[in-house]
Amino acid sequence: MRFETISVIPEVFSAYLGASIMGRAQRSGVIEFVSHDLRDWTHDRHRTVDDAPFGGGQGMLMKPEPIYEAVEDVASRGERPHVVFFSPCGARFDQRAAERLSEKGRVLFVCGRYEGMDERAYELADEVLSLGDYVLTGGELAALVVMDAVTRLLPGALGDENSAQDESFSAGLLEYAQYTRPASFRGMDVPEVLLSGDHARVDAWRRRSALERTARWRPDLLSSAELTAEERDFVSALRAEGEGEQR
Repeated sequence: MRFETISVIPEVFSAYLGASIMGRAQRSGVIEFVSHDLRDWTHDRHRTVDDAPFGGGQGMLMKPEPIYEAVEDVASRGERPHVVFFSPCGARFDQRAAERLSEKGRVLFVCGRYEGMDERAYELADEVLSLGDYVLTGGELAALVVMDAVTRLLPGALGDENSAQDESFSAGLLEYAQYTRPASFRGMDVPEVLLSGDHARVDAWRRRSALERTARWRPDLLSSAELTAEERDFVSALRAEGEGEQR
């Protein structure tokens, strides 16, 4: 899979993408990454990419001309990329969006800066994403988050091919609680079932733990999770218990 970015600070990507899982994925050929400097598509000696907004207001806006030239030029080289912009107006990025993007062969992220972009630039986007209800200084961090989440889903990116299938949100629930050595730490013991060697019991405990954690921390996920009738009864009992403790 090929990731590309268009940014006014393309140098910020190399450190993270060259380390750990992302670096290994590049070295093994699972992903390819290329960063483009938006200023390469400017035509004045100051390499200007921003200007004051019409109507007044705070800050500067990214001009449409270099963005259009950059996206059209990059997109013309080889397979047409899936073009992604970031904006508070965008669709919320989640695990399902990551899964959908993992099926693309080439993704181009256009990273905004300053007070945002001229509205006309968004006509270039195949989709616009938002990481959440907060504001970042630029789209570079958002692009890194999306690339990381997508890369984990690609075959060969993780050492254990089942890792990405057994994480939070992969089945519509938070992941179950996990423990490692020592079995007892400061009076806190690992659940006995995890030491039993009985895989069926462990699987049942993990499913129950996932339900408990989701009901406690992200109950909104339960409405769309695939649950059996018995599991829905269990979740309802947890909710009733929680409401009773709050009174």
